Amino acid sequence: MRICVLLLLALAAVGSGGKVPRTWTDASVATMEVPLANAKYSPIHIAEKTYYELPTRTVYQSYPVYHPNREPAGFMQWLERQEPRIAFDPEALKTRRDWIEAGSLVFNAPVSYSPVFFSAKDLRDPSFFERSGMPVAKDGTIPFARWVIRRKGQVELGSMGCNTCHTRVLPDGTVVPGAQGNNPGDRQGAAMLRQTASAGSSAQLLTRLLRFAKQFEVPWIENDPNRRAQTMSLEELLAAGDAIPPGVTARSHTSMLLPPQIPDLIGVKDRRFLDHTGLVLHRDIGDLMRYSALVQDAIGLARYGETQPEPSTRGSVRYTDEQLYALALYLYSLTPPKNPKQFSAETAKGERIFEREGCAGCHTPPHYTNNKLIPVDGFKPPADHLERFDILLTPVGSDPRYALQTRKGTGYYKVPSLKGVWYRGPFGHHGSAATLEDWFDPARLSNSYRPTGYAGPDGRERAVKGHEFGLSLSSADRTALIAFLRTL
Repeated sequence: MRICVLLLLALAAVGSGGKVPRTWTDASVATMEVPLANAKYSPIHIAEKTYYELPTRTVYQSYPVYHPNREPAGFMQWLERQEPRIAFDPEALKTRRDWIEAGSLVFNAPVSYSPVFFSAKDLRDPSFFERSGMPVAKDGTIPFARWVIRRKGQVELGSMGCNTCHTRVLPDGTVVPGAQGNNPGDRQGAAMLRQTASAGSSAQLLTRLLRFAKQFEVPWIENDPNRRAQTMSLEELLAAGDAIPPGVTARSHTSMLLPPQIPDLIGVKDRRFLDHTGLVLHRDIGDLMRYSALVQDAIGLARYGETQPEPSTRGSVRYTDEQLYALALYLYSLTPPKNPKQFSAETAKGERIFEREGCAGCHTPPHYTNNKLIPVDGFKPPADHLERFDILLTPVGSDPRYALQTRKGTGYYKVPSLKGVWYRGPFGHHGSAATLEDWFDPARLSNSYRPTGYAGPDGRERAVKGHEFGLSLSSADRTALIAFLRTL
């Protein structure tokens, strides 16, 4: 209730010309995170003064990217005649709607003009879409990238904004901003690098990839799985990228070998912890602003342990507070697409099974999460955590490695919401199950199981353990439960 009141007051203040919250203060940053499982290596973030000395990002007017066979005639020639325009002007924002629309600009604004997953050449080649499986919207646009003019006559492809990972194209071509993304970015990136290697620069590329992989290492733990990358060949590293399906990605400070499922941001206003491991508290809109700043800019400037040197801020930029506030308001405003699933006798039966099996204890309506943290096997919450955080001491048995062996490893997984599972997937912290049917398949507990989603860098058979709730249901009851879940 307190969070809702604060949000309403903030919205009213901004709508009437009030002051935008300050994103990065030493006091707020010091208390915004759950400590890591080994608390002395919890991230030490840059100081408020250092953060505000970083140059700010300019949000330019951007334009849609079309599939080459769907592009309007003369579109690129028209773009070449456009003047550079700054799209985000906080002085022009007078109402809440103005701020939300400006947040949409920030959400779609590129932060990189260098190829990461795909290049401008790729998106001008019709065969690229067949090879890569990149989804195309029903209007022919590619919602994961934008054309930008920063200098007249020079049309640049920009990507890696929020939209690159948090946009989903449904089978009918509907675009769902903020959803668990389904562009196969890691596979596209591996294909692009494989082409580079075939051009004759394999040794340099391997060196670059190994340097990139260092960011995932967790040097303070024994048997760090991320260290394995340093002994992998170039082809093995590229194959690790190939293995990551749409809806999963090895983003900054996660893991190339234990990549996380991309979260659905729709409904984020009702979540009290951010990241699968509940790393960042979500107490008010300022925390979402700070989280956005971390994901895009500041996480690479953190130290892990007092003995590590201060990282260089050279080349770093940041969003303005106004841009982050608009982005947060936009994320809060997102709603799910219209659900085509109709309530029926079968879904009513599934709802009764949901209640009978006690699912609501963790996945509590109306948000279908109790917003609590669950300790993983091998981690005992310190006594002060039980006082500071909302923790449910119920064993679930999920693979604990991501919660213990990454730089986001708090020792917990948060209870995820079941809202929107009808349009999401793959499922599980690593996206190991492609569908709900796969998630509720008892066979996934067997070591001879072949995961239908992310199967690991080697693609071998392995068990997808944890969350055994619902696995002992009869086939008919399981079908009814899944039918009900798809109405949420």
